[in-house]
Parts: sequence; structure tokens; C-alpha cells
Amino acid sequence: MSEKKIIEERSLILNRRSFLGKTALGVGGVALASLLGANLFRKDKNGILTKDDSLNGVKGILNSLHHPAKVKRVIYLFQSGGPSQFELFDNKPLLNKRRGEDLPESIRNGQRLTGMTAGQDKFPLVGSLYKFNKHGKNGTEISELLPYTAKMVDDLCIIKSMYTEAINHDPAVTFFQTGSQQPGRPSIGSWLSYGLGSENENLPAFTVLLSRGTGRPNGQPLYTRLWGNGFLHSLHQGVQFRAAKDPVLYLNDPKGITKEVKREMLDNIAALNDKHYQDNGDPEIKSRIAQYEMAYRMQTSVPNVMDTA
Repeated sequence: MSEKKIIEERSLILNRRSFLGKTALGVGGVALASLLGANLFRKDKNGILTKDDSLNGVKGILNSLHHPAKVKRVIYLFQSGGPSQFELFDNKPLLNKRRGEDLPESIRNGQRLTGMTAGQDKFPLVGSLYKFNKHGKNGTEISELLPYTAKMVDDLCIIKSMYTEAINHDPAVTFFQTGSQQPGRPSIGSWLSYGLGSENENLPAFTVLLSRGTGRPNGQPLYTRLWGNGFLHSLHQGVQFRAAKDPVLYLNDPKGITKEVKREMLDNIAALNDKHYQDNGDPEIKSRIAQYEMAYRMQTSVPNVMDTA
């Protein structure tokens, strides 16, 4: 067999690493295409990937539900450092009755202590300082701190069965946002973007708003990983909006860059990225192209959204 023939034969053989890499990326590309929709990427007559005016948002992985969907948007409020549930809507009469008693060993069961309580000799029980009353048709107990919420309690769903084994704020907050105490998992907003998608082509499916807080140096920090996409495609990463002159960082173009120049630059970058995608099939490249296009459209949509005058 000639040397040329041997080289051709060897090129047809996939080793384990190549097989896993190519098939995984190929399957990932198919999955990403189903998420993004068929019209997210189109080529012009010159073969350049450009913005498609017929876009209809980002398609989620769930094509249909087992019941007609009524919810059009989700506003999720996480109040880090807010009052305890024991002070608001989770009445613990026994805890009040045993106020001042030391925490039973059967409750702690040898669990390690936090740094804040490691030097304590006693761990007294403390109940709520506020009264609870029953409200609504179901007699839901609500604290006197929430008189207006109590009036609409029949329209609320209060879940009291959730718990975490975390004893410190950071892992507990991470668990609350991602379902895991360990960092790296997708956040709740990323999962919603992945599953349901968005009909809005000019704004991200998952946006994040942060309050200013007290400004105290010892305040509880909120890390960007709390709205991260984890192992999902970066298309589902939360985008933070700020209460500042530039609501979204790095969105505005430098001085001297016109829309026409920006459009040409994006087309050229998309062409290079598309060639790179054809070479190795990494679906994250498609996400990168989509993010560039989204940022381009957000330059117009974000100022309109944030204009509350």
C-alpha cells in the first residue's frame, strides 16, 4: 500500500478523543439549534451571517406543555438579608413558648458551628417578636409586619417545605439560586431561559436588577455566579441592568464608531466565527455569534426600556 493510501486510511479512523469530541459537539450543535430556532442565523448572498429581521425570540427546549401556558413573564425577587420567615409568614408558637431555653442537642446533632457562634457557650432559642393572625379563606397565618400582604393572602402560594443543610449565608444563597450549595450550577433564570425561551428578540431572556443596598462594607455580597448559566450555553447567562448612565456595561460603542461600521465589523466577525464553527463544531461559537447580535440590537432597545421619564 502506498504512503498516500496509508495516510488516507488513517484519516478515516477516529480515535476515542476525536469521536467523543466530534459527536458530543455535533449533538450539542443540534440541541443548540433547537433552542435558538431555525431563523436565528442566516447568511446573505455573500455567505455572511447577519441579523435576521424575521427573528421571533429564542426558542426554549420545551416545544409544548401539558397544559395551556398563561404566564408570559416571571419576576423573581430575592431579598438577601431580608427579615426571617419566622417574622413574616412561618409562625413557630413552640419556639416562642421555649424562648431562652438552650438549643437541644437532638436538634444540632453534632453539626459544626459557624464562625459567628463558635465562641458561644449557649445557644438560646429565640422566637418571633411579632404577632401572627389568620387571614383569608384558608386562615393563613401572616405576621403583623405585613398588613397589606395579609389582605391578598388568598392570591399567594407560600411554600414552607423547602430547607437547606447549609449553615452559612453564601452556600445557602447559592443553593437558593441554583439548587446546589456548590458553585457552578445554572441559576433559576438560566433554566427558565433554557426551558421556555423568550419571544423578545431585542432583549435577553434573563435580565438581572440589583438594589443599591445599604452601602455598608459588611453587607452581604451577591456574586455574578448567582445568575450564571453554569454548564448551559452562555446564551442563557443573566444580563445585569444597572441604575446608572450606562444600564448595561460595555454596550455602547466607542466614539467615532458608526452603526454602519459596527454592522460591517459584526458581519466579518460572524464570518470568522462561522468558519471556526465549521472546523470544530463547537456550539458555544453559535452562542457567541448570537450574543454579538443581541448586543447590537440592545443598543437601541435598552435605552427605550430604561427610559422611565
